[in-house]
Amino acid sequence: MKGPLFYSKILLFGEYGIIRDSKGLSIPYNFYNGALKKSEAPTEEAISSNRSLRSFASYLQVLQTQQPELVTFDLQTLQNDVETGMYFDSSIPQGYGVGSSGALVAAIYDKYANNKITVLENLTREKLLQLKNIFSQMESFFHGKSSGLDPLNSYLSIPILINSKDNIEATGIPTQSFDGKGAVFLLDSGIVGETAPMVNIFMENLKDKGFRTMLKNQFVKYTDACVENFLHGDMKSLFTNTKKLSKVVLNNFKPMIPEQFHGIWQHGIDTNDYYLKLCGSGGGGYILGFTEDLERAKISLKDYKLEVVYQF
Repeated sequence: MKGPLFYSKILLFGEYGIIRDSKGLSIPYNFYNGALKKSEAPTEEAISSNRSLRSFASYLQVLQTQQPELVTFDLQTLQNDVETGMYFDSSIPQGYGVGSSGALVAAIYDKYANNKITVLENLTREKLLQLKNIFSQMESFFHGKSSGLDPLNSYLSIPILINSKDNIEATGIPTQSFDGKGAVFLLDSGIVGETAPMVNIFMENLKDKGFRTMLKNQFVKYTDACVENFLHGDMKSLFTNTKKLSKVVLNNFKPMIPEQFHGIWQHGIDTNDYYLKLCGSGGGGYILGFTEDLERAKISLKDYKLEVVYQF
């Protein structure tokens, strides 16, 4: 058996902000993917993945019992497949902010959900929200609290524009230009990040009035502007606003940025060679970079591993 591939995702803009109703923009990232598989000679990873799927299947049974109106699964088949060694074979790094659990949730929903919503039908806003809600409940097994956006992106494999919590839509993004100088890239921090502790720090900070004011007047404002600029292909304004966003994140989200990256984060702002922002919840994993001149950014960051995600 070998299931269809589900891709990783990148939230270009909106990390943390979408918890406070900022806009967000999430795109599929086809460089990494995962699929459900069985093997005659399972590796250590496959055995470990199978164990995790066993717990996930039990969780889905509880979810279905508690909320049958939300989603039901063919649990018998899922149980049998897990018993006979099914695992999730994935190249998506875990704890890197590119949606490893999202792809797994999408794969399980695709194969085992009853009356599933498919990509082929007319994806109304209601259907997108229903999917997001199902995925949010399924993925909370891994994170404690999930927006459901990662699995949604992985499942549909199209860019998703988040206007607010209850208003999401499929969207188009400007066409890539592979000879363009501008680029969005990933920078490997070499550290595995954990989502739950970072989200907890953020939730603690929200109790502070000054932090809430900064979020509303700066963080959400610049995030919304970046989404608009990117979608409309206004790259000049995009870099102005990304620089502002990068500064706000460095000044107010320090725990989410690995300490050894504080200096190069500031260096980008000082030189305009590139601007960095969080990719996912931070604390490690990937850091997202934006540059008007990819070659200049590569020279400036020559000691680090860069992966280009999008060129324009």
